[in-house]
Amino acid sequence: MEPTQRRTDIPVLMLHDIDPAWESSEKASAFGAVEKLKTELRNEGHPVIDVPLLDHALEEALQPFHPDDYVVFNWCEGLPGLPRSENVVAEILENLNFAYTGACSEVLAFSWDKAATKKLLLSKGIPTPAAMVVNEDNIEEWDRFPAIVKPTFEHCSLGITGDAVVMDKHELEHQVRFVNDNLQQPAMVEDFIDGREFHVTLWGNGTIHALPPAEMDFAAFKDIKDRVCTFDSKFTPGSSHYENIILRIPAELDEEQLELLNRTAIRAYRAIGCRDYARVDIRMENGIYYVLDINPNSDFSPDTSSIYAAEISGLSYGAIASCLINLAARRHPVYSALV
Repeated sequence: MEPTQRRTDIPVLMLHDIDPAWESSEKASAFGAVEKLKTELRNEGHPVIDVPLLDHALEEALQPFHPDDYVVFNWCEGLPGLPRSENVVAEILENLNFAYTGACSEVLAFSWDKAATKKLLLSKGIPTPAAMVVNEDNIEEWDRFPAIVKPTFEHCSLGITGDAVVMDKHELEHQVRFVNDNLQQPAMVEDFIDGREFHVTLWGNGTIHALPPAEMDFAAFKDIKDRVCTFDSKFTPGSSHYENIILRIPAELDEEQLELLNRTAIRAYRAIGCRDYARVDIRMENGIYYVLDINPNSDFSPDTSSIYAAEISGLSYGAIASCLINLAARRHPVYSALV
């Protein structure tokens, strides 16, 4: 689908979560982002109804709406207060027969498992850093440093600080205990690729379009432990990583480098079964592009690298969202005949 060939009259339910436990500033930020996207979609021509999800009662929130009449823009990170429930939202939408944007419930559930994702990538011949899930029985088997320790079942860099980059076995053991004790889950250790980092946003089904890649520039940091996208770098204004990691869009790459980067990202997108859109995080070392993470239903807030990349390519915030709605409409019992 080309952006100029989309319908802009498809009615939209804007489904998004607002967790009562969030700080007031977080709620205000979330509502502000939703208001901006609603306005942009309405300016494109789409009728939009706001459906904020404040608790687990998703079926109740959707009860007034018939699935034949709308496409759902699924902007839910999960059911409020229920960790790692992003896939549950999609499963409920499927059970209610709503067509919705983004990945299906099965893919969303799978994407939380970093070890399983790596295994799949390797089976497809897609480069990804060597890794293993570690515990007290096998931790001595890991002898490659520098390395990075991650929680096995998380997104959004939760649990990632400078301390996640470990230089020896003592630091490895300490960080594995941190993940086990504080995040209550297994830890995965992987080779730390100390190279250029790119975030590639992709959209489409069948034909996959790559937006201009974003580069995370770590030039301000001399310590290898700081050359990583931490939780603070994404969510804590005023922190060293938030203020000093420079986002460069588009990344400076020659034609051959860009082609290989995009091809690697698209292979990963297809391998995991992404749908409509996703962001693939990649690091380059010695000419090899290693897939670090795949983010189906990546953050669609207006201040993200994905939206900046869309705007650089000539797609406004509302236009790229409208494209995703049109992709989802192809799975709709009524609108599929019209798009």
